[in-house]
Amino acid sequence: MDRFEATLRYLYEQLPFYQRKGPAAYKNNLDNTLALDELYGHPHRLFRSVHVAGTNGKGSVSHMLASVLQEAGYRVGLYTSPHLKDFRERIRVNGVKIPKEEVVRFVDDFMARNQLEKMEPSFFELTVAMAFDYFARERVDIAVVEVGLGGRLDSTNIITPEVSVITNISLDHVALLGNSLTEIAGEKAGIMKKGIPVVVGETMKETAPVFTERAESLGIPLRFADQLYQTGYSMASPEGKQLFNVRYNNTLRFEQLQLDLLGQYQGRNLCTALAAMDVMKERGWKISDDALYRGMEHLVKNTGLLGRWQVLGANPRIVCDTGHNEAGVREIVHQIHQTPYKKLHFVLGMVNDKDVSSVLRLLPKDAVYYFTKRPFQGQCRKICWS
Repeated sequence: MDRFEATLRYLYEQLPFYQRKGPAAYKNNLDNTLALDELYGHPHRLFRSVHVAGTNGKGSVSHMLASVLQEAGYRVGLYTSPHLKDFRERIRVNGVKIPKEEVVRFVDDFMARNQLEKMEPSFFELTVAMAFDYFARERVDIAVVEVGLGGRLDSTNIITPEVSVITNISLDHVALLGNSLTEIAGEKAGIMKKGIPVVVGETMKETAPVFTERAESLGIPLRFADQLYQTGYSMASPEGKQLFNVRYNNTLRFEQLQLDLLGQYQGRNLCTALAAMDVMKERGWKISDDALYRGMEHLVKNTGLLGRWQVLGANPRIVCDTGHNEAGVREIVHQIHQTPYKKLHFVLGMVNDKDVSSVLRLLPKDAVYYFTKRPFQGQCRKICWS
């Protein structure tokens, strides 16, 4: 076993890991995160950031923002979770995964320092510390940081970003975040900070008051992306990408904007990303329309995003999507209904904290199903037609 594999084994097997231990790996405070941050000299203070939370869509929005900022000429860190195939997917600079030797170096350094500190961090807490340390040493101009779970108590919530983004709210991780949309919104709203503008992707009657009241209490500007931007239906480009005519306040703003992601649900994520970039431009970031067009068109190439209605094969047609809760699977099923096929084969794997019954009720009846155990350290669902 080489050093990198041994390091991964330590991370997965010796540290509390949510995908293995479930809620027991979730910490209800930021004590370890703050201790790690101090141990490494507060690296998150050495770069600027964007913070992205939400139930669904936060990964796509994070990658959109990172790709556009990269095209605008900035050196961009990107932290996301979980990974699908390679641990290093979580930590990237300008789309390049953290080198294996850097993962080994950080973990070796932590283990040496921890001889005295005797900390017991979770997998996620240590991974966030690794990301922030790497971004600081790589001198990124800005890091796009995706929340792992919730917001208020998430390890990423020590940053003071340029803008806080909350994509949407639906029921997920109810054992930890609450049994209602209002309770979950309260946890997500925990990333909102005094002096920092916030963008919420979708206006919902149950959650909008939560965000509005929180913003008013902090005295910060709040905008709902879906009240500003509209995409309508997409068209297909000759390259097989989605084309959107994006309207801002009912006036055409971006014509034939080509998005390097499939799935009709990406239209809403696009609106959220556009609203967040408006805030950043107001705060002095130089993001031209040309950079925005290029960033959206070359998103996958720039960031390495996987698993969002990703076409893996043509004959038979094979699609992978990481939707993992009721709201996410509802979008997948809607997309299936828009896709012609002769026979639908559906491979489904879920971790045990999900509301499986609600998901199963949504699935098409006329399909062949293959139910699996967790195939990767993250989650992945694969849908194929023949």
